[in-house]
Amino acid sequence: MAPTALLSVSDKQGVVELATALHHRHGYSLLSSGGTAAALAAAGLPVTRVADHTGAPEMLGGRVKTLHPRIHGGILARREDPAHRADLEAQAITPIDVVVVNLYPFRETVADPSVTWDKAVETIDIGGPAMVRAAAKNHADVTVLTDPGQYGDFLAALAADRVDAGLRRRLALEAFRHTASYDTAISAWLEERLEAPLRLELPLRQSLRYGENPHQQAGWYSEPGVGWGGARQLQGKELSFNNLLDLDAALATVREFGYGADVPPAAVVVKHTNPCGVAVGSSATEAVQRALAADSVSAFGGIVALNTGVDGPSAEQLTSLFLECVVAPGYSEEALARLGAKTNLRLLELAPEAAERAPRRQLRTVLGGLLAQDLDDCPASEADWQIVTQRAPSPAELDDLRFAWRLVRHVRSNAIVVARGGVSLGIGAGQMNRVGSARLALEAAGEGSRGAVLASDGFFPFGDTVRLAAAHGITAVIQPGGSLRDGESIQACDQLDLAMVCTGRRHFLH
Repeated sequence: MAPTALLSVSDKQGVVELATALHHRHGYSLLSSGGTAAALAAAGLPVTRVADHTGAPEMLGGRVKTLHPRIHGGILARREDPAHRADLEAQAITPIDVVVVNLYPFRETVADPSVTWDKAVETIDIGGPAMVRAAAKNHADVTVLTDPGQYGDFLAALAADRVDAGLRRRLALEAFRHTASYDTAISAWLEERLEAPLRLELPLRQSLRYGENPHQQAGWYSEPGVGWGGARQLQGKELSFNNLLDLDAALATVREFGYGADVPPAAVVVKHTNPCGVAVGSSATEAVQRALAADSVSAFGGIVALNTGVDGPSAEQLTSLFLECVVAPGYSEEALARLGAKTNLRLLELAPEAAERAPRRQLRTVLGGLLAQDLDDCPASEADWQIVTQRAPSPAELDDLRFAWRLVRHVRSNAIVVARGGVSLGIGAGQMNRVGSARLALEAAGEGSRGAVLASDGFFPFGDTVRLAAAHGITAVIQPGGSLRDGESIQACDQLDLAMVCTGRRHFLH
């Protein structure tokens, strides 16, 4: 009897090529349903539809297609068990040897904030997870594929007669991870809308060498394909606990400027979870060069994030000093060749869609428990901004204020940023009083403060920060406002000919 492959996929990338190879090269019979069956038939492949195989029509608008003993019996039967073989023969059930299934696009559907409850629920796959779990359970006899990225390796192993127990076990693990991730996405979406008690079920991605310090044990738990769980490390040493914290801070900052192929280039350098150099440019090369030069002392040993692909010239800039990690949406072959000379440099590729899949919830631990809050990632609404001084900012100052405001929300409070021309000039972070942070930022900027702007993540409780800024040559300020003493800061600006914008939104980061 010819082996049978069951193919039923939402993501149809590569499925026709896979089915063609299975049928023409390896003699598989093809069994399929719905849109997958239509795609295979359109490609001229002989495919048996599930409804014809089971003798039961698809029903309930497609909710019931593969939930049938002729499907699940064919998947779950142990081939070496005489009782199972007898059952298959008595019920005229054909064994199914390969199951190729990936699931309805639930994450993509609920990523649209306007999605209705009914539409989201209808995108919850039932038959798909059942087939994946059945095939993974019976991995002793059945190969399960849940990702188009697995097809090439599987076909190579099949051609070399290397589809053995070890490979099937590894694919079963990936299958259970696939369904676990899917169920986690559904439960997280429901929790957000029902304000249900939070439950965390994240698989261990890897054990880390140690935590923040060598005497602390640590592990990295991540949902596959979601956020950092979707990152690919292309080279370099294993990631450390501190690397991951810094990478997360760098990515959050650079995503303020868009992330992916068609965005103006931006680069961020982070040390100890704080940005120390941020810049935009006409090219990735210019953005990297400006970001590294913004604070070249602090950049040494830093983490760099780009919002666009790394090409050869920008890679050359990245090799100009010692860095721990680089993350970007992609790398050219020339970039990989140049960066490959830095063998210990950790290179990560994180696709925009993996970043977008991350939940909009932020978790922090406290002793014996967790804190949860929405991510502070809403775009700035300039419609809410108010010019509160006699002098309005010039167009150039307003551009600088926009840049500084995007950046200051990613600096640890109390946070002050001095910027001009799309480059950070000085950053003050984590001080116990705001004027102390301002002093650090202004001293770091030096003469660059003259004609620059200043951003504050929280309101000015007194007029002292404004007067200090003016003494260093700052010409415009942006801050949330809301202090009982706002009048003192506004009056100081008017006296010293500074423009001030109040945003009405605070951006503390503890």
